[in-house]
Amino acid sequence: MKFSVHSTTLVFDLFFCLVFVPLIVILGPARYWLVRWTGFFFLACAYLYMCYFTIKYLNFPKLMIARKYKKIGISIALLILSNILISHFPLPDVEFITPAMTEYQTSVRDQGIMLNMWLMFSLVVGYSLTVSFANELYEQLLLKKRIENQKNKAEMAMFKAQISPHFLFNTLNSLYSLVIGTSQKAEDAFIKFTEILRYTYVTIENESVTLKDEVTYIQNYIDLQALRLNKHTTVDWSHDIDNDGVTVPPMIFLTFVENAFKYGTSPSHDCSVVIRLTVKDGTLSFTTQNSVMKHAHEFRRDLPVGMENCRARLEALFPGKHTLEVSEADSKFNVSLTIQLF
Repeated sequence: MKFSVHSTTLVFDLFFCLVFVPLIVILGPARYWLVRWTGFFFLACAYLYMCYFTIKYLNFPKLMIARKYKKIGISIALLILSNILISHFPLPDVEFITPAMTEYQTSVRDQGIMLNMWLMFSLVVGYSLTVSFANELYEQLLLKKRIENQKNKAEMAMFKAQISPHFLFNTLNSLYSLVIGTSQKAEDAFIKFTEILRYTYVTIENESVTLKDEVTYIQNYIDLQALRLNKHTTVDWSHDIDNDGVTVPPMIFLTFVENAFKYGTSPSHDCSVVIRLTVKDGTLSFTTQNSVMKHAHEFRRDLPVGMENCRARLEALFPGKHTLEVSEADSKFNVSLTIQLF
């Protein structure tokens, strides 16, 4: 996908640099500037290229999706101001015998240069915005296609795994009846495991679930993991949500929680897992921190796959409305996810 997007962007860039700008220069009065005011000609051309790549770098479609209207307004104002400055670039007066004629012809020339600069500026901005929106649309279509393929693969894997959910749950219930009274831990493990499976089967086709249900799912997962952990592992899990009715995609935090336990626990060394979830004024913050207990080469080899899948899913679900930061320092692995829900 990245190769396709980058290739398309390169084509647009080459067309702009080698065809678009030369055409508007040749077809307009700007072609005469090269002979009369060489320095100004190259300054104007450099300014047009700067406008294009600045607009491309700012990526106005993403800024609009993220509702960063202030940044958009400031950027447009700076571009307009810079064009005004270029349009009023001091050039030598047109020399005539009479001072009045010199002043008049100089004024006419300056007006012509200003109008031509505004025309070229408008064409460059129009082309730049068109390319930005086209690239964003193309990228979103490719990303949507990729997410759909991943979803189809996941659903196929789930279909193969579930075969008969009723048979699975009936079997678990039968096994549960065999361990009743023999071990409290075994009973708790069966209950938690059954609840996790039920949640997975029920929500697999849902686009969203309440955050309250997701918190319960995380709690059950942590409780199930706690049954196998000993005193060497400390688990600190807390959540503070100002609106339980908020909805999120199902199991959006699953990979981060799984990784925290997979790579951050040990039966023989002291370690810790910290998980935080807060929602305040429509902003969701989810963080995990765990000790790095797995061998370094295994950790770096396995973890990126899950993280990349998470990034792709978040980008498809919350374009421009989320940040995901991953870092490792002092033998601690940190994940910080922020989502602007509304």
